[in-house]
Amino acid sequence: MRLSSKALIALLYFIPQGRSHAQNAAERAIHDIDYSISAETGLSHGKTPFWLTANRYGLSSVDRSNGMFRMAISRQTEKDSLSKWSIGYGADIAVGYNQASAFMVQQLYAELKYKLTRLTIGAKQQPLALKNAELSTGGQALGINARPVPAIRLELPDYWNISKKADIVGIRGHISYGMMTDGNFQESIAKPYSQHYIKKVLLHTKAGYMRIGNTRKFPLVFEGGIEMATQFGGTSYNLNSNAGDYNVPTKLGTSLKDFIHATFSGGGDITDGEGYANSTGNMLGSWLARLSWTTPDWSISAYYDHYFEDHSEMFLQYGWFDGMVGVEAHLPKNRFIDAMTYEYVKTTYQSGPVYHDHTDAIPDQISGADGYYVHNIYIGWQHWGQAMGNPLYLSPLYGNKNDLTFFSTRFKAHHIGISGNPTRDIHYRLLYTHQRSLGTYSKVFDHTRTSNSMLIECGYAPTRIGKLNLSGWSARLAFAFDRGDLTGNNTGFQFTLAKQGLFGKK
Repeated sequence: MRLSSKALIALLYFIPQGRSHAQNAAERAIHDIDYSISAETGLSHGKTPFWLTANRYGLSSVDRSNGMFRMAISRQTEKDSLSKWSIGYGADIAVGYNQASAFMVQQLYAELKYKLTRLTIGAKQQPLALKNAELSTGGQALGINARPVPAIRLELPDYWNISKKADIVGIRGHISYGMMTDGNFQESIAKPYSQHYIKKVLLHTKAGYMRIGNTRKFPLVFEGGIEMATQFGGTSYNLNSNAGDYNVPTKLGTSLKDFIHATFSGGGDITDGEGYANSTGNMLGSWLARLSWTTPDWSISAYYDHYFEDHSEMFLQYGWFDGMVGVEAHLPKNRFIDAMTYEYVKTTYQSGPVYHDHTDAIPDQISGADGYYVHNIYIGWQHWGQAMGNPLYLSPLYGNKNDLTFFSTRFKAHHIGISGNPTRDIHYRLLYTHQRSLGTYSKVFDHTRTSNSMLIECGYAPTRIGKLNLSGWSARLAFAFDRGDLTGNNTGFQFTLAKQGLFGKK
């Protein structure tokens, strides 16, 4: 095959151009690097209160006295927003006492961005989608409550305009494959009591979102999409413990076929039985929708998050009687209250109380009793003992320390969040949550358990006090409490001192 003269000229032009862009990206990568150093300590009466542990990417502890020292550097690809190529990376480590681990590599990643597409390799904290991360209770499928999972992730992090000059329709999303890192942690808790645990679990996640509207042209904008995840593969221990087969490892599939099944929600598990295949691994997800009206002086949004396990409530066969409904308002010109959030979360239905596999006698298939966040092989939707979605599904660490299963997934909750900036140097937030729980379908509480959880947090970040330059320094003091028989009566304080800055500035 022979190249035409024009094609050859174009090829000779673009090869050095591509090399030049990549070289420039590598040169820029050693400049504009963010760093942060922080020290944090907490002391409580009882366990650490709920809102001092929730939605912190798993860097938290329920022990009454705990703390950590954390150091991080990072370079975001957004720093090269005007260039086609961009390189980013990050390293974030913590050492602590009374934590799940004394030494924690929280983030360690490298990423390469070309135009709108970004490839990330490693463990990186991903942002919360379509909700206010500071005030919301969090996402039900993909949340910010657990430690990040090392993965290979390909994404469109920002909306890609697919409507040309109209610029009213955009899409974004991601697909990733990774491996969970809490196998030894699970073993340390479960093995002494011959409880079930699993190691080297693979994790597949994907999400797609669409935006319709443009605030530059009209104040009303709709965003919606779907988030999905599947835990699969790994080696399970004590899977058949009821039969006395203790600590015998059961290896689960990691072939190309298993990856395909995990990606497209097909296949089945070894515990399904012949003729009753469901989906490979622990498959779950959420449908998300958000409608916003934005003006220069204020904005208001209403949003919905419908969680599903397997295929039972993914569509409308069993009705959408569970979900999160939220309202969020922003008042950017109001110093004392600049954002407010209200959420109502209901998870009591779970496709109904009945589960029945079809038989010759009763051919009907009833796929109820979904058991949100619970799975017979993969224990549940957790990482390092923390719920990987919404923390209102109380993490196993809040229950029996010898049991990694979720104990409270059927509940109703009301939640309020408020934040503000009374002065240039002071920022605060206030969270209050009332929750009433029935337990789970497999372990129903003997009475409805309640919890009232509150957080008052104030941050102070002055640039200068007198002649003392404090640029980059900040201090944060938080007070929180729980009252009720769901989490117990807990009262605690948390203090954080931090320094942030930039080095390698060009």
